[in-house]
Amino acid sequence: MNDENEVVILVDSQDQEVGQFAKIEAHKQGLLHRAISVCVVDPQGRMLLQRRARDKYHSGGLWTNACCTHPRPGESVAEAAERRLREELGVTCELDWVLSTHYQAPVSDGLIENEVVHLFHGLYNGNVTPDAREVDSFVWTSRETLLLDIEKRPQDFTYWFRYYIRSFADRLFLGVAA
Repeated sequence: MNDENEVVILVDSQDQEVGQFAKIEAHKQGLLHRAISVCVVDPQGRMLLQRRARDKYHSGGLWTNACCTHPRPGESVAEAAERRLREELGVTCELDWVLSTHYQAPVSDGLIENEVVHLFHGLYNGNVTPDAREVDSFVWTSRETLLLDIEKRPQDFTYWFRYYIRSFADRLFLGVAA
C-alpha cells in the first residue's frame, strides 16, 4: 500500500476513534491520529536504530527507533507493531506495550505529526534484513553512545525518537542497567 492510499485512524485526546482520514492529508492538517513506535534492544543492551530511507514522505535520512507506523482500520496497535517491525527490518520478536504518549511537531515538507503513540519494546538477538525502500541502514548502539550522539547531532535524529529518549529512556532500555 503506498502513502497516498493509506488512511489513519483519527482519535480524540483519550485515544478513542473518531474517524478515518487520508494519511498524507491528516499530516498536512496536523489532525490527531493513532500511531505506534517500536524500540528493540539486544541482550547486550544495545538499541536497534534505523536510518529512514531518504525518499520517505517525511523525515527521510534521519536516524530513529526500530520502526513506527499507523495501525490500519481493524488492526490492533500490537498487530501494527509486529507487522511493521517485520516489514521494515525483517525482525520478529515478542513485543511488550510500554506506554501511550502524545506529541505534536512539524516534521518536514509542511507536514505535522500529531499522534497518540503506543510505544512498544522488544528484546531481539538475530539477523536484521531491512527493506531498502524503507530503511537506508541500521546500527545497534549502546545507551551511552546514543545519548552522546543525540546531544552532539540532534538534527540527525527524528523528533519523535529524541522525545522518546528524553522522556522514557529508562523504560526503552527495559531490563538493561542504567
